[in-house]
Amino acid sequence: MSDALPELIAFDFDGVICDGLVEYFQTSWRAYCQLYSPPETEPPVGLAERFYKLRPVIETGWEMPVLLQALIAGETDEAIIAGWPEMAHPYLNEAGLTSAQTVKAVDGMRDEWISNRLEDWLDLHRFYPNMLAVLESAMSLTTTYIVSTKEGRFIRQLLEKNDVHLPRDRIIGKEIKQPKYETLRQLMAKHKTLSVWFIEDRLKALDAVKQQPDLADVRLFLADWGYNLEADREKAKQDDRIDLLSLGQLVQMFE
Repeated sequence: MSDALPELIAFDFDGVICDGLVEYFQTSWRAYCQLYSPPETEPPVGLAERFYKLRPVIETGWEMPVLLQALIAGETDEAIIAGWPEMAHPYLNEAGLTSAQTVKAVDGMRDEWISNRLEDWLDLHRFYPNMLAVLESAMSLTTTYIVSTKEGRFIRQLLEKNDVHLPRDRIIGKEIKQPKYETLRQLMAKHKTLSVWFIEDRLKALDAVKQQPDLADVRLFLADWGYNLEADREKAKQDDRIDLLSLGQLVQMFE
């Protein structure tokens, strides 16, 4: 990987800078209890660890409590990796639920938690080792953005809680309501540059950028420490548009 930094670098947030797996599980478990009314309100031993491993199969929020139901019902990790999200729908139907109901439960639990105990909710998030230093270094060296599906206000709060102050207009979150490739397109036009790196942990997001002919000059990186599966990392290795990036490589570059 070239040491020459681009004129603009865009980082995803969850799965690249921030590890939100604990929050995802805790919110999902609360929503699961509301939807499925299990006999015990404490999660089974080992459930969280399996959820963390399988988090990459989830594409939208409604699937999170359903994934927990599939695990509790006895589905294997291998079957879930091979068959998700199609596997989710029978679990919805069996419980008499709709995806709208499950996403409402997830969003409702999260909103209530944030409204009543914001600090507790923020404390469930962790930053990957040295990533805050990487972000600050990038900010000092080149035009730096965060492009995320997490709400920008929470990204700002998490960063400021750790004394990292990225300008408000450099954090583009869920509220923008557009694909990440469209955001990259707008940033390239705004800054009049083709020299762009995009660091993301979701292969599908990178594939979507690849489908845009006018973004052919954007250099794409799959963060191998984030929310992706071994199969995703193998595909990235074989893809001449995507560089598979380790946390060690990124930290070393900015050190």
